[in-house]
Amino acid sequence: MVHTYNAYSAWVAEAIFERLLTYDYLARPSKLVPGTAEAMPEVLDGSKTYIFHIKKGIYFAPDPAFKGVRRELTAQDYAYTFKRFLDPKNRSPSASVLEGKISGMDELVAKARKSGHFDYDAPIAGLQTPDRYTLKISLKAPDYNFMYIMAFISLGAQAHEVIDAYGDQSGQHPVGTGPYMLQSYVPRSKIVLTANPEYRGYTWDFTSDGSAWDEQLVRDMKGKKMPQIGRVEVSIIEEEQSRWLAFQGKQLDFDYLPQVAAPTVLDGKKLKPSFVDEGIKLYPVTEPGVVYTFMNFKDPLIGGTSLAKNALRCAIAMSYNVQDEISQVRMGLAVKAEMPIPEGVIGHDPNYRSSIGYDPALANKLLDHFGYKRGADGYRTLPDGSPLTLRITTEASATNVVFSEIWKRGLDKIGVRADFKVSNFADNLKVATECKLMMWNGSWIADYPEGENFMQLLYGPNVGQGNNGCYSSPAYDALYVKATGLPPGPERNQLYIQMTRQMEADTAWVLSVSRLRNWMTRPWVKGFKHHPILQAEWQYLDIEKH
Repeated sequence: MVHTYNAYSAWVAEAIFERLLTYDYLARPSKLVPGTAEAMPEVLDGSKTYIFHIKKGIYFAPDPAFKGVRRELTAQDYAYTFKRFLDPKNRSPSASVLEGKISGMDELVAKARKSGHFDYDAPIAGLQTPDRYTLKISLKAPDYNFMYIMAFISLGAQAHEVIDAYGDQSGQHPVGTGPYMLQSYVPRSKIVLTANPEYRGYTWDFTSDGSAWDEQLVRDMKGKKMPQIGRVEVSIIEEEQSRWLAFQGKQLDFDYLPQVAAPTVLDGKKLKPSFVDEGIKLYPVTEPGVVYTFMNFKDPLIGGTSLAKNALRCAIAMSYNVQDEISQVRMGLAVKAEMPIPEGVIGHDPNYRSSIGYDPALANKLLDHFGYKRGADGYRTLPDGSPLTLRITTEASATNVVFSEIWKRGLDKIGVRADFKVSNFADNLKVATECKLMMWNGSWIADYPEGENFMQLLYGPNVGQGNNGCYSSPAYDALYVKATGLPPGPERNQLYIQMTRQMEADTAWVLSVSRLRNWMTRPWVKGFKHHPILQAEWQYLDIEKH
């Protein structure tokens, strides 16, 4: 998880690698609890120092890298993991979660950039292991979200022996202390996980929130030794229709309802009787995430801070009909996103309304005013008369075909020509981090339930590390720095609102929706409750087929 970060990779990595902290499976809102740490950390110096004590007797999954020796998890493994995360050679797209925070680390990173070699043995004032099971982290400034960072999936403990053994291929040989280990991986087809024989296990003992769903969960699961499931097969099915057919054919035990199948399955917000009769259960949630299209701020055609370029981006945003996306792509399973921080995440304001709406008439007036003239074919040129053609990147799927159709309809109304380039997600992500895509549809699901996790996607220094739209605004960045220096609360939330207005003024994103997920489980799946942050539910479930 150092070299890449996307929801799909995280889903699997979460089951393999363990963090110092994690989340209570049933608690809502999300609640941090100890992971490999014995308890929540000691917090000193006004949230600048964190002391963790690692549980003894936790072992990595067996692997040839350990040369037959049973390998215990230690505090040094987390120190190594954090260093590797910040090693410039690894160019981690998520490095910003730790970058610039740990005392003495910046100097070591700067030396590595000059020499091309990161000294993993060099002492760091802010990252100390006074004994085998104690990790002391000292920050340069208070970070009120730091405990959330310690539960971040990409910071699960790595063993240096594994990286030494496999090098650049370590991504294909993940070895952690979690409940599962990788047995096989067929790209774009299937991932098979098996139970880690070294995993210590735990007894299922979570507390119900009083709802009927939770009460049944507790009755089904309380007291069971976990994990109950010894083998997990993850089918990689890119087309929604194929996924739905696989669920109907009982090839999948649980999945969220594909948008294309919603009219067939749902009667309003409930399952139709035929599915209820099969024993299928429905667990609906509003995903703590947002879907958006970025417009590359560094792109020579649509990027930059001039009034004319800003007017072009604003007009493009006003040409996009979000309601068409909700009805035609999402089949009603989405709500319009008004701000980058979604429902269920601290900093979300339910009363906030975006200043940018679907308005092709106003978009045309804006383009006319700034000299984007229409030619005889009805399409506009740049003010200097040179061609104006947007390059919108997408992926090959039926859903993305509809996305492209919505974009083209809207852009045709304002006289802007667009070419749609189809590629695969992995390649698009790589190119996006290099600021080489003009426009691309993206999404972000909460890594932790605080607004910073979303607003950092627009922070200038994070270009190439989540900020794939390469947006850079001194005004936005100043507000971001001010916000992150404050504890969560009304003052910080107000700064998030100002940052959102600044993003709208610059039209960095075309913000569209937050998705509604209808998770469906077969009757033999016990213990399922989709968590807002955790993705790999397998270690909390049981399968009772009779």
